[in-house]
Amino acid sequence: MTYAFTDILQLVGALGLFLFGMKAMSDALTKLAGDRMRAILAGLTSNRFLGVLTGFLITSVIQSSSATTLMVVSFANASLLTLTESLSVIMGANIGTTITAWMITLLGFKVSMSSIALPLVGLGVGLTFFKNKNWEYWGTFIVGFGLLFIGLEFLKEHMPDIEKTPEVLAFLERYTRHGFGSVLLFLFVGTVLTVLIQSSSATMALTLLMAAKGWIPFEAAAAMVLGENIGTTITANIAAMVGNFRAKQTALAHFLFNFLGVVWMLMAFYPFLRGVAWMTERLGSGSPYVDSTAVPVAIALFHTFFNVANTFLMIGFISPMAKLVTKMIPERIPPERPIEEPKFLNEEALTYPETALSALERETQYLFEHAAFEIVAHALSMHRSDILSEAKPKKVVHKSREDLGVDVRELYLTKVKRIYSEIIAFAVHAQSDLSLSEAQHQRISELKTANRKIVEVIRHSNELSRNVNHYLRESHPVMISQYDKFRKKLIKVFRVIQGYRQDSNGETYRLKLAKLSGEAIENSKMGNLEIDQLIRKNKITPEMASSLVNDHDHLNDMIQNLIEIATILYGRKENTTLPLNPLP
Repeated sequence: MTYAFTDILQLVGALGLFLFGMKAMSDALTKLAGDRMRAILAGLTSNRFLGVLTGFLITSVIQSSSATTLMVVSFANASLLTLTESLSVIMGANIGTTITAWMITLLGFKVSMSSIALPLVGLGVGLTFFKNKNWEYWGTFIVGFGLLFIGLEFLKEHMPDIEKTPEVLAFLERYTRHGFGSVLLFLFVGTVLTVLIQSSSATMALTLLMAAKGWIPFEAAAAMVLGENIGTTITANIAAMVGNFRAKQTALAHFLFNFLGVVWMLMAFYPFLRGVAWMTERLGSGSPYVDSTAVPVAIALFHTFFNVANTFLMIGFISPMAKLVTKMIPERIPPERPIEEPKFLNEEALTYPETALSALERETQYLFEHAAFEIVAHALSMHRSDILSEAKPKKVVHKSREDLGVDVRELYLTKVKRIYSEIIAFAVHAQSDLSLSEAQHQRISELKTANRKIVEVIRHSNELSRNVNHYLRESHPVMISQYDKFRKKLIKVFRVIQGYRQDSNGETYRLKLAKLSGEAIENSKMGNLEIDQLIRKNKITPEMASSLVNDHDHLNDMIQNLIEIATILYGRKENTTLPLNPLP
């Protein structure tokens, strides 16, 4: 009997049905548990064992190590996960993916699912008509589960039978009799198949079927499993190509972890297989060396033992591996450009609500800590390094008597406007395109408010700048004294904000900010009285008084806005913040 072209098409169709069922299951479970899983992942600590457990649980739930890895790459890209945290989650995902092999082995070979698969599909389709989204997702999951096993049944039916097509076995036997060379060959086959199909689960199903049908021996099937472990890393590396250096580091670390695991396993290949065969016999499935029906269980055991052993062997080397990856893909600092562009906003960040929020927070923090801080400091003839130094405010303002000649409007156009526009557009897309919780919607609205306040602070600094620099040039002692008071108040505010940002608790600095806010309101009244006294004593002209009154209002508005910005950006201590590097 010959294996016709139509048989090949049916085999491809069966594989497609299997893949579609697997994808439907994974997508539905991701939607059902996605928010909780991503919240757990985003809140992950540096504890590597917790990371392994998290990766295992997420992959066990969504039944896709590729989906978990892509999520990890996205989170690393958004700096929600460090490289060491990402590595530990990936290790756990490798263990979690073994659940799929056991599901296929036990339900696809040990139990006949054909009699209940179609009824499951019918039940699932019925649930998809419910208005409740959770019931709809459960329905999709059940449909996917049923289609997966219908596809597996079709795969078993349309896979060539050795007895009817002995030429297939004769063809393959030529490649299974070269000792360790055959192992390397089938490792390569497993890698290529996984890269082409983009699913290690589908390649695993094909491997189990070929072994169960007697096409390939136990050793070749195990080698293909090792190849699948390498091939599955390609998905993450493809996704990381458009990401930043953190995403590339995570994808490379995934490849190195799996590749090094395959290397040491090849060194212990035959003794390890004998141990697996012994365990398979103890479980009552027979020897995989002589009974092809025992191979699926043996392969599932091999897959599990290998991934667990690889994780526990490599877990102590996470830090050295992270350092190696960091050397191979170092941090890349983008070149300075005449017009500033967003550093954290990109299409990939809009994949998940958590990554979108992280990108918005980091972009807003960076805008505030760098461009806005620089503009305000220079507008008032001060340097950021002096403001954040330990020198007394009085000494800082006496040192800063020189007009720095900055054009606040020009700085706003080149360093702020473009980024501010991009932040607002990104926030609108996140709120309209992503499935956000009420708390996430609220957080994005807060960040939009913070950005609007940043622009207002710059506008007020522009108004202040004119008179500060004018009276510095005129050397009017009374007016210089008044504007020095303004500048000292701002120094105090910036220093408290810096402490609030850096303090792990922040309660002390939060109270200081609240006190400064109250003082700003009180100072508004006291300032007007002081200005009235200066006019009565003829120490300033009415024009000077007008400038002081207006600038007093600008100052108090600036202080209130700065405090509100700090409260929004640093009030949640779980937020990731960037180091503020004062520049002259």
